[in-house]
Amino acid sequence: MEHAGEAVPIAELLDERRHLLEVAHWMLGSRVSAEAVVDEAYCRWYGLTDGRRERVASPRAWLTQVVGGICLARLSLPDRDGAPRLSRPDTEARETETGVEGEASAVLWRALESLAPEERAAFVLNDVFGVSPGTVSGVVGQSEPRCAELADRARRSLRAQGAHPTSPRRHAEVVSAVRQACADADSGRLASLLAPDATAYFDGGGKLRALSRPVDGAERVARSLLTLLSRHPRTTLDTHSVNGRTGLVARYDDQVAAVMTLDVAGSHVVQVWVVLNPDKLREWNRPRPSDA
Repeated sequence: MEHAGEAVPIAELLDERRHLLEVAHWMLGSRVSAEAVVDEAYCRWYGLTDGRRERVASPRAWLTQVVGGICLARLSLPDRDGAPRLSRPDTEARETETGVEGEASAVLWRALESLAPEERAAFVLNDVFGVSPGTVSGVVGQSEPRCAELADRARRSLRAQGAHPTSPRRHAEVVSAVRQACADADSGRLASLLAPDATAYFDGGGKLRALSRPVDGAERVARSLLTLLSRHPRTTLDTHSVNGRTGLVARYDDQVAAVMTLDVAGSHVVQVWVVLNPDKLREWNRPRPSDA
């Protein structure tokens, strides 16, 4: 058990806040709202007496439950027409998404918005973040078996709508494995990381000779990606945060030549979005102030 007067490693502090922001963002669909919710949760933490904080066995779990409760309360607020109010993704955040990847995100958010607030809370906390059943029950205000039913109902609804949420950690693991398979030019390994019906889209914007049609099937997608990322001493491929998720960035010399986002379901990539359009990559290649 942590004590109120004990110091906490900075890595733990930052990881905790990042975790809370992810929970709030998945539940509300708004980064701005997520920031406000997390700030409110920390206000409640510091509103406790020292004695009460000392009795909290896991501050992170306590804060997660508070964040979930605040989000659920916001989701349950009715609009003027009496329907539950479900936050839509931030316009600003959506505008930063590129091409068809933005369309994929829209599918996921629309699917989440279609869920009842309690279903959404149970699913996000249980499936996306692996929160303990007791904490999920505390947030939703239902028994653990009832919360399991809500999460299962949400799961079926999302599958029916073609949305494939995956936890940020698992998503990053799959993307990292894809990067390594590409770096090793291992077509068999890469194909095994792709769903059998995986699809890859290549957005060249008519500015270079990129594939103009989607590529379907794990083996064909793997072949296309390995051809695009053929080994060359001046070409590198690294993982990088893209639109809030782990993606891949290919560079030729020091120039970003492609940004790739991957839609992951379970342990497999179901869709790959490769942005090659120089116009859409201009921001990626803009010198930072420290580089000027």
